[in-house]
Formats: sequence, structure tokens, C-alpha cells
Amino acid sequence: MDLKTELLKSIWYAFTSLDAEKCGKVSKSQLKVLSHNLYTVLNIPHDPEALEQHFKDDDNGPVSNHGYMPYLDKYILDKVKEEMFDKEKFDDLCWMMTMKKNFKGIPKNALLSERDCFKLFCLFNLLSEDRYPLVMILEEVEYLLKKISTAMSREWDGKPLEDLIFQDALVREEGMSVWTFLEHMIAGRLLKVTSAEAFSLALDEVYLEMYHNVLKRGYMWKKGHVRRNWTERWFVLKPSSMAYYASEDMKDKKGEIQLEKDCVIEAVADREGKRCVFYVKTPNKTYEMSASDQRQKVEWTQAIQTAVRLLIEGKSSLHQELKLKRRVQREHSQQERSRSTRSSCSSQSDDLNIQETEKLEKEKDRQDLEIENIIQHARELETRRREAEEEERKKQREVQMELERQLKEAEMLRDSMKMEMQQRAKEAEQQKKRIEELELTQCQLEAALNMEIQTRLEEERARQELERVLQAEDEKKKQFQLLQEQQNFDLMLEDSDDSRKDDTPSALHSASQELQHLRASRQRSHQHLEEVQKKLRNASQHVRHWNVQLNRLMKPITPGVFQISS
Repeated sequence: MDLKTELLKSIWYAFTSLDAEKCGKVSKSQLKVLSHNLYTVLNIPHDPEALEQHFKDDDNGPVSNHGYMPYLDKYILDKVKEEMFDKEKFDDLCWMMTMKKNFKGIPKNALLSERDCFKLFCLFNLLSEDRYPLVMILEEVEYLLKKISTAMSREWDGKPLEDLIFQDALVREEGMSVWTFLEHMIAGRLLKVTSAEAFSLALDEVYLEMYHNVLKRGYMWKKGHVRRNWTERWFVLKPSSMAYYASEDMKDKKGEIQLEKDCVIEAVADREGKRCVFYVKTPNKTYEMSASDQRQKVEWTQAIQTAVRLLIEGKSSLHQELKLKRRVQREHSQQERSRSTRSSCSSQSDDLNIQETEKLEKEKDRQDLEIENIIQHARELETRRREAEEEERKKQREVQMELERQLKEAEMLRDSMKMEMQQRAKEAEQQKKRIEELELTQCQLEAALNMEIQTRLEEERARQELERVLQAEDEKKKQFQLLQEQQNFDLMLEDSDDSRKDDTPSALHSASQELQHLRASRQRSHQHLEEVQKKLRNASQHVRHWNVQLNRLMKPITPGVFQISS
């Protein structure tokens, strides 16, 4: 079934949902809205002029399905490419349009959700016959129910389907419509569902396999191309690609292997501690992978080879191929039964043909039994594989938790060592700063001491100068007193000569001036001494200050104790 046929099935539901009067025709305004939605969801450039031209206002009446098909083919379906759009969104649009009119809804206590019904709708379209109105024949219904039962790890019970076929002759002759199919599934008349969660998980697995063409999925180890280390990844294999993710929730996609017709799968010996190793060789790269066990290795290599075979044959879906094979087998069996019936009615001499027919029927029964056994065996293998994978994941989670614990301890130790190194660095920096302050204080103290010494020497000189001036002043005072006494004595002598009288006042005046000069010198020396003493006091105060600072800085620094210098 090509892409156009697939899309037409969903579009048929959308078209018929707009046919409110069930006359086979839809109004042009509704078709314009439908076309606009199809343009959008199929990611095709809108062409409003072609839309208006095709649905002219002067046309009379609504448009039938046959009238809409030329526009749909030319302007929409012929422009669609598979990689251009998301098919699930397209089917979801058609489902939302048709369910509002045709779907009766889900009862309150039903075990199926609306999302489950959408997935069943998509699977129904996949397995339905290529004729309208769309129906799914009973053989395909049975095939789908068996797939879901196998996914739930349950034995297929065909009695509910047999009872329904016996009660409903229309279903037996014509098959089921999607609404009849959903109604019977919700009511539990086709498959007994006891757990909604188990059914949803099983349906999701079948949906991924058949609708999204997932040939196989699961965990494997992959060797990197750059770091060359082994990392566990969740792989999803499709006919054209093999994507891998960080985990099975598929939120973090790590890469994708594009498969081509000339891809080669090569099994290799165990290496680097990895078992069940094989290569996927593409024209550009060689990917090295390791499965969990030998059985998984065989399943993965066969699944990848199936994908390559589909590429070579130009097919995009394995289940489309299987559906065609089942259809061919049914037609062949029907032809055989018709021939057998005609032969048995013609003559009794054709007993050999009857025996041949019985033989074929027995052979068919034997083949059916073998198929059932194979399915049962595959289900058991799948169950054991899931248990083994779950056990392996549990062990890996424990190892991962232990590694995370060790990593956390290592990070805590690293943080502790980092803090200790920072502490020691701070202490070393503080000690360096203390030493620098100590050296600076010592220099300041030495300068203050030198200043004090110089000031003391200057004070000593000032004192000596003051004493000299005082001594000279005392001597001059004595000389002045003598001269005064001499003057008084000369005045008493009336018979002194004139020259004697003239010399004595002159000497007295000179002595008085010298005495005044000495007194001024004494005052200056005394003032200078006071200034020097004040300077000495300041120098002594500086010496005491820097001595206190030096004594404070000389206190030992103990490890872990921070000293803040003022």
C-alpha cells in the first residue's frame, strides 16, 4: 500500500464526517476548511487561488467525493512526500474530525483510554481492506488481537471472537467497520482486558511495531567514534534507520545510523571485555555494538538484515508486506476450496481430489499448530528476555548507584581538601602579610629611634648653647656691675681728669648693649631648647607607638586562627 492509499483512508473518514445529511456530498465551505487543514498538517505550501478556482461560487450545490478527488489528487496528494510531515499528527487530525460525529465515547469505568482508541483506529486503517467503505475482515481482526495478546504475554483466546461471529451474520460476511471494532473492544467482546495498564503497554508495543514500523528496540552497548568508550544506548530499528537514545524514554536522542542498500552486518569475536559483538558497516562509517547475550545478537543482526532487505526491495514497511502475503494466502486458499468444492460435486470418482483437499487441510492445520507453537515459543523467549533485561538493568542501576555514591564521596573529599587548601592559603597569605607588616613596622621603629637619637643630640647641643649663653651673660653682668661701681667711684672723685670721665660712660654703654645682646641670645636659645624638647617628646612617642606595634606583631600565629591587623 503506497503513501497515497494510506492517506486517502484517513481523509475518507474526515470527508464522511462532514457529510451531515449522509447524501455523499459536502458543502464547498467545509471542503475549503478541510483542504486548508490538510495543507497545514501535510506541510504543503497553501494555494488559495487554486482552491478558489476549483470551488467557484457560481457552481451549484455541494461537492461529492468524486468531485473533490481531482482537486485532492492534483493539489495535495501529488505534492506530499513522506519525509515532509508527521503521519501521526495527520491521522490525529482526521481522527478528531470523525470521532466527534461517529464515536460514541468511552464509558466511565472502561479500561480503554481515548488514546488507546486512537491507536486502534490507526491500526485498523493499516489492516483494513483497500475498498470503501473501509472494513477489516475477520482474519485481520484475529491477527491484530493475537498480536496484542502476545504483547501482554497471554494465551490467545479465540472464543469471544467466535461467539461474536456466530451472533452477528453481517460481521461474518462483510467484516467490521472501525466504529463496530472500537465498540466491541471497549465492551470487552473481542479481548478480555483485566488491567488497563497492561493493555496500554501491549497496545503501545504493537502500535510502535506496526504503525511506526519499529522492527526491534532494546538496549545495546555502542562504542564511540571519538572517545572510543563503550556506552549503553536504547536502540530503535526502522527499515531505513537505527536511532539510539540515552534511555528508553527516548527524550535524549544521541544519534542515528542511516541504513543503506549496501550495508553489511558482520559478527566478530568478543573483545575488550564485551561479548556478542558485531559490526554495522555503512558506506561512511563502521559502528561497533555489543548485545546482552547470543540470542539478542542473533535477533538484532536478523532484524537489521530484514531492514536492509526491505531497502533493497524498495519497501518501507514490513507489516505492509506481511499483510499482502496474508492476502495472497487467503486468495490461494479460497481458490483451493472452490476447486475442491467443484470437483467433489462433479463426480464420486474424484475421491482422490477430496483426499488431497483433506490432506491440504491437515497440512494447513499442522502449519497453524506450528505457527502457534512458534508464537508461544517466541512469547516465552520474549518474557525471558524481558526478565533478563530487567535483571541486568537492576544490576546496572545498583552499580550506577554505587558509582554515584563513590563519586559523591570523592567530590566531598575534593571539596574538603579544596577548603583545607584555601584555609592554608589564607593562613599563608596572612602570615606573609604579617611579615610584611612586621618588616615595615621594624623600619618605622628604626626610623623613629634614629629620629629620637638625633633629637636628643640636638637637645644636648641646645642645652650646651644655653649654658654658654647664661655663663657669658653672668660674666657680662659682673662686668657691668663693676663698670657701674667704677662710674660711681669716678663721680666721687672730683679731681679726675677729663679723659678719664669720657672713657667710663663709653665702656658702660658698650657693656649694657652686650648684656642686652646676651639676654636676647639667651631667650632665643631657651626657645630653641623648648622646640627641641617638644620634638624629642614627639620622637619618643613615635618610638613607643612603633614598639607597641612591633610587640603585637611579634605574637606567634597559630594554624587555623585568623588575625586581623589594625
